[in-house]
Amino acid sequence: MSHYPHYAPITKEITAAIRARLGAEAVVTAPDTLAEYAGDASTLRFTPELVVRAKSVADVQALLQLANVYRFPVTPRGGGSGLAGGCLPSLGGVVLSTMGLNRIERIDTKNFIMQVQPGVISQTVRRAADAAGLFYPPDPAGMDQSTIGGNAATDAGGPACVKYGTTRDYILGLEAVLPGGQLISTGVQTRKGVVGYDLTNLLVGSEGTLAVITSLILKLLPRPAATTGMMCVFSDMVSAMKAVAAIMAGGHLPSAIEFLDHKCLALIGELLPCSLPGGKPSMLIIEIDGPQGQIDVEMEAICSLAGEAGAVQLIKAASAEERQKIWAVRRQVSLRIHDYAKLYIPEDIVVPLTAIAELVDALPAYERQYGIEVFAFGHAGDGNIHLNITTQDPALEEMARAGTRALLELTLRLQGTISGEHGIGIAKSPYLSMELSAGSIQLQRNIKKLFDPNLILNPGKIFPPC
Repeated sequence: MSHYPHYAPITKEITAAIRARLGAEAVVTAPDTLAEYAGDASTLRFTPELVVRAKSVADVQALLQLANVYRFPVTPRGGGSGLAGGCLPSLGGVVLSTMGLNRIERIDTKNFIMQVQPGVISQTVRRAADAAGLFYPPDPAGMDQSTIGGNAATDAGGPACVKYGTTRDYILGLEAVLPGGQLISTGVQTRKGVVGYDLTNLLVGSEGTLAVITSLILKLLPRPAATTGMMCVFSDMVSAMKAVAAIMAGGHLPSAIEFLDHKCLALIGELLPCSLPGGKPSMLIIEIDGPQGQIDVEMEAICSLAGEAGAVQLIKAASAEERQKIWAVRRQVSLRIHDYAKLYIPEDIVVPLTAIAELVDALPAYERQYGIEVFAFGHAGDGNIHLNITTQDPALEEMARAGTRALLELTLRLQGTISGEHGIGIAKSPYLSMELSAGSIQLQRNIKKLFDPNLILNPGKIFPPC
């Protein structure tokens, strides 16, 4: 029996009621435009019956109130850059776009906070902080497309989280509309606060299933005085991971330590400022920030440790422009994998740092067994590995899915987790019970039901049907 109720189709009556409450300009019914909201960065597609482009908190409240009256589902959507289908209307109904809620409401340079609406692009948040002489550290991929509200919904991370943490660590408080239409405020505007249950942290990472975030209070930091970086090339993954362990054991905490395996390097080889050794080379991209004199000394120490671990080439970025070129190469990896493969399944597992090399070394056996090709890259500093399971024959999708499940089982055996920053959404919901007990899943379903008795807000996400 389905966990979800029977939802009403979006009739002319419902459309008219939404137009009457929110205004005709907020409602999208044109098929071509609806199709633009049918997908995200995954391969999943679900076309909405209607799209509502909210311009105010009152719009969000009105839509959710109507959803409870007429019993239709509402799926919140930011920039649509997710990889798990979390913003797709898998059970039909209305997609609620928050892109129109896109104001930076205030930056308080004395108290190091910024208040923003959810539709502000992530890169805009970071640049606004920088312009004020401050620093907003989270840097998930696709910052030029993702919204700060979407980052909060999945607790997005990025390369900088090895030193600075994830989006969750920078949300002091928020404003949100509950599924019944009530507006609530959670959290604080201070560095500490333990009054009542931590509703802020409950809503962050809940993938829009408990409430629609309409404003966020972000914690900012002093801007680092300087940043420097480099590429380190190794002859194999084991040497690269030895370098990571040595760097961190030596008391260094880089602001980023990214790795690319030999398959990824083969896709972007012509973009690299160096030649690669034969065999199965691996690469680390390392950045450190802080006072200029301090990071100069620290970079020399890190270079020495990388060399002792087996680095065959060290390419330092001599300027900010060269650092950006390094990251431009790194960003090409996902795009090229997507273009290369006929079928592409992106996973974002996390394993203990000591298990990264073991997991990557095990990939060839899984490739042979399931007829897949796996590209591995990610955040070596925190164990977050992006496994991209691919095949050139779409007819082998069932085998590729079986291989994906087997790799997730390996991840859990290594004491890891099946998702580090993409969320569960639709794509990973079949695997939820691999990591969580039946009791834990039921408790979370009960929390969902408490917030959303009629199950109108982003249904079909996180929990598998039952």
